Amino acid sequence: MIEARHLRVLRAVARTGSFSAAARELGCTQPAVSQQMKALEQSAGTPLIIRAGREMRLTEAGQALVRHAAGILAGLTAAEEEVAAIAGLRAGRVRLVSFPSGSSTLVPTALAAMRAAHPGTAVSLDEAEPPRSIEMLRGGDCEIALAFRYPEVPGADPAAESEWDDLVVRPVLSDRLVGLVPEEHRLADEERAGFAELAKEPWIAGCPRCRRHLVTVCERAGFTPRIDFATDDYPAVIGLVGAGLGVAALPELALASVRPKGARTIQLEPVVQREIVALTLPDLAQVPAVAAMLDQLAAAGRR
Repeated sequence: MIEARHLRVLRAVARTGSFSAAARELGCTQPAVSQQMKALEQSAGTPLIIRAGREMRLTEAGQALVRHAAGILAGLTAAEEEVAAIAGLRAGRVRLVSFPSGSSTLVPTALAAMRAAHPGTAVSLDEAEPPRSIEMLRGGDCEIALAFRYPEVPGADPAAESEWDDLVVRPVLSDRLVGLVPEEHRLADEERAGFAELAKEPWIAGCPRCRRHLVTVCERAGFTPRIDFATDDYPAVIGLVGAGLGVAALPELALASVRPKGARTIQLEPVVQREIVALTLPDLAQVPAVAAMLDQLAAAGRR
């Protein structure tokens, strides 16, 4: 019989490429991973992994099992949570993954409200930017992913345009981009400015998805931005701008919990917004704890 714990080990081995790396990811020992892989191969009746020196690769059967593992594990999670709710335990578990600026603004409000309304529900938080957070959702590593994309700029990220098609999408917030310039900048005292007015400036960009979006928006304004620095850490972006090293376009949410020392914000034209949503799988959307957490995230966006 193939067990869920064996499938989780197989996915970790496939993802990391070795028993030792899988053990570190799962928080267990390398012999334990080896034993569970042997048990899984015995249940399957065929080899799942081929060892060639230090390398490991999946057999055809192993590849097939990994493809089905994500859906199986997600279905098991949904079944466990629904059974607990039906039995009247008034308990549940929700694993939430969020991008950093969401973690520091929307998520605390939602978690506090969730704990007040449903104290028996355990909610954990991990951080990842899309598309990694969406991969985690599909892989059974979380129940909800707080994610974003830029719907007003088609082509900025082709993969993002269809990556939500099979998911339940709960709108949370429309988050406008604002400009950030050094205090001594020629536009620092202006209320608004067009992207084209910043064509000759050095730029400081954010996460990979945000960088692609920035380049697309600037090219539509008639120029290709010169990106001198790139970092996923929004406080670092703000610090670099404040030090006079360039300009940036940041979501308002990223500025909500950080004081931009040495920098000024201006409204950018044309207006560009990113769409922030809470995502889950259709089966998981029926789980009471997941549905309640989706409600609290949406409410946090309204507030």
